[in-house]
Amino acid sequence: MNFDPNLLVLSLVPSGIGFVLFVYGKKQQRWAHMAAGVALSVYPYFVNTPLQMLLGGALIGGAFWWALQNGW
Repeated sequence: MNFDPNLLVLSLVPSGIGFVLFVYGKKQQRWAHMAAGVALSVYPYFVNTPLQMLLGGALIGGAFWWALQNGW
């Protein structure tokens, strides 16, 4: 776990988006939203650089978009 202050502050962005997606998904009973929300909230704990954080968020966002386009 990296305790770089800049990375910790930067991790608030995907975690906040993930929290909102999870709460919305739970309220609407939509599993794709809940899964993407959990993934966006958890993955910042496992990255060490801002580039990894950006790529991880883009992959999760892309998978979420793909799931929605395919009717999940």
